[in-house]
Amino acid sequence: MNEQTSRLNRERRFLVLLGVICLALIGGALYMQIVLGEAPCPLCILQRYALLLIAVFAFIGAAMPGKRSLTLLEGLVVLSAIGGIAAAGNHVYILANPAVSCGIDTLQPIVDGLPLASVLPLVFQVDGFCSTPYPPVMGLSLAQWALVAFILTAVLVPLGIYRNRRQA
Repeated sequence: MNEQTSRLNRERRFLVLLGVICLALIGGALYMQIVLGEAPCPLCILQRYALLLIAVFAFIGAAMPGKRSLTLLEGLVVLSAIGGIAAAGNHVYILANPAVSCGIDTLQPIVDGLPLASVLPLVFQVDGFCSTPYPPVMGLSLAQWALVAFILTAVLVPLGIYRNRRQA
């Protein structure tokens, strides 16, 4: 196995790990929703969509044989992470400024109108308000944790591409 193949395989393993982590985060959100009774708001649901897209693109990218297709899928992972940053950043802002609301009345029909909301309503339907504070997890709100995860994804994936593709 040559050095270039080894580097691409490292990228693929990273993408699989990233996909598994994203699915685990969605699982954690579902646990908090179903077991702890924490109702998801429109921005929570948008963050779930971003996590799901990252996972799907990461798994497809890991299965791609060529460097170009792998890079394309990694680009889609980064774009999905940027979308997650927008949703989580807005959610963090709303939680820090309780007078501001995401407007469940305006965002709810849009988010509930997305395709997966009718297919998997438990996972992708809005049931709460963005301004509802829930107990922090290790000192951070769920929105803050999501923001950290999305930022790390948006930074680490391009860094991995750069590191693994530069000439030795």
